[in-house]
Amino acid sequence: MSFPYKHVLLIGATAGIGRAMADRFIETGVKVTAVGRRQDRLDEFVQKYGEEKASGVAFDISDISKTPGFAQSVIQSYPDIDCLFLNAGTQNVYDLSDPASFDLEKFQNEVHINYISLVALVHAFVPVFTKRDTPTSIIFTGSNIAIVPAATLPAYSGSKAALNVFTLCLRENLRNTNVKVIEVSPPPVQTELHDYMGDKGRDLGMPVDRFTDEAHSGLLEGKDQIIIGAVGPAETFNEIVDKRREAFDNLAKLMRPVN
Repeated sequence: MSFPYKHVLLIGATAGIGRAMADRFIETGVKVTAVGRRQDRLDEFVQKYGEEKASGVAFDISDISKTPGFAQSVIQSYPDIDCLFLNAGTQNVYDLSDPASFDLEKFQNEVHINYISLVALVHAFVPVFTKRDTPTSIIFTGSNIAIVPAATLPAYSGSKAALNVFTLCLRENLRNTNVKVIEVSPPPVQTELHDYMGDKGRDLGMPVDRFTDEAHSGLLEGKDQIIIGAVGPAETFNEIVDKRREAFDNLAKLMRPVN
């Protein structure tokens, strides 16, 4: 099975998982419009692959007041975009036992970037995608610690848990449309997301190439939930994921309006 979308708008494409997935898409014949804050990295990306395959748009997704205008501008410039890949995120450690060192503003900003800003992007693009008469998709990069949280990462775990819930609800809400909602749930991956840990940060987790291989394979198989790795024993973790999805689906069916 091939990837059914022709042009991916990839948010958070200048580093880590986002850049690796952008490279993979282009290598397999899919156009990519990369979005990030760092213009130099966007320029390098376009220069590497050429303007026929790649484009770049600088945008800070945290400023949600500008999101509708950003979406309108992007669609006008690239009307063939049929896949929105939401990958951007930030991660910090917090010690909730020490109020003096707990930076509430940083905590709020992390949740805002990892969750609210992505909801704003979905809100802006869903009306565009649902008007199409061809398949479209919204792909989220979630996290395994959305299911089993990491105690030292309460903002990241909580925001990814919220994003996971939003993904489930969005998929159900769009079930009768042409928009497929997909979640890729990774373990820790060796990227600059962990640079706050110092020199050892980029040695933490799965090599990014291996993650990219598994994520891309899941997309080619047409899965709407791609779980890579596990928190703790894989059998236990996957059982939690499967039972939770089953419980959600059962409740969703009960709550659907009667025609």
